Amino acid sequence: MKFFIDTANLEEIKEAHSLGILDGVTTNPSLIAKERIVGDTAFELHIKRICEIVQAPVSAEVVSTAAAEMVSEAQRLARIDQHVVV
Repeated sequence: MKFFIDTANLEEIKEAHSLGILDGVTTNPSLIAKERIVGDTAFELHIKRICEIVQAPVSAEVVSTAAAEMVSEAQRLARIDQHVVV
């Protein structure tokens, strides 16, 4: 069994990671917005911070709806860190 925390809150992620059982983090646009992260640069930095904490898979979802834009956005997200899963 693997344990993933579904949040974008850094304190919650740190706490879960400190337990030693965290296998990764799932995020989505709603969870990011809940943390008041606005703009591409802030979003990418936040995902990078999560990756630095857990050093494990971190999901990052695209928000584009057109196929070409989705691919471009996914490629950009994948470059944030080796642990990002799009």
